[in-house]
Amino acid sequence: DRADAYIGVLIDDLITHGAPEPYRMFTSRAEYRLTLRADNADQRLTDKAIALGCASEARIALWQAKKEELEAARVMMHALNETPTSLKKMGLNINQDGQRRSAFDLLRYPNIAFADLVQIWPELADIKPEIAEQIEIDALYAGYLDRQQVDIESFRKDENLTLPKDMDYRAIGSLSNEICQKLEAVRPETLGAASRIAGITPSAIVSLLKYTKRLKNQDAA
Repeated sequence: DRADAYIGVLIDDLITHGAPEPYRMFTSRAEYRLTLRADNADQRLTDKAIALGCASEARIALWQAKKEELEAARVMMHALNETPTSLKKMGLNINQDGQRRSAFDLLRYPNIAFADLVQIWPELADIKPEIAEQIEIDALYAGYLDRQQVDIESFRKDENLTLPKDMDYRAIGSLSNEICQKLEAVRPETLGAASRIAGITPSAIVSLLKYTKRLKNQDAA
């Protein structure tokens, strides 16, 4: 589906919206583009390939081994933790708020690399370099993915949200002129109807949702 791969986005768009004009696959069409990264393609798609019988025995064996190593590394990274005071003594300057942070949490800091953590927890050196690199990337994206998921769940909850008939789409600063023109031509009654207009991107729908909620809150006040 749309959360698994860009081909899922393409197929869903063509089935839902049709192709009244030449279709181009832009990353902006995907709600989950932070998830649809090249580095995690095997994590997203290999199990599906296995289920469909498209993966060779060699590929299956490689993936099963990597998946087990990734899971073991994640468990270790979340289990290892220290206080800010102890981390400062070890050379890592983070907020002295008294909250313990795991090795995985520390990788979210742009100035802290996996190699820095090996100096604190030598057992991390047992993790293979390619697994360590994947964990490092996952940690950097973790906070952004959490926020993106909140937006997605909020949209699904409010798909039937009624849009004002006289809404000034151009007052929503994040919408392009092209998207404003499409919305002005159709004047969709609900957020769900807006999402099914050809050419309206997921990010535009999120902006429309936030703006409409702000208007309704102002009216209520």
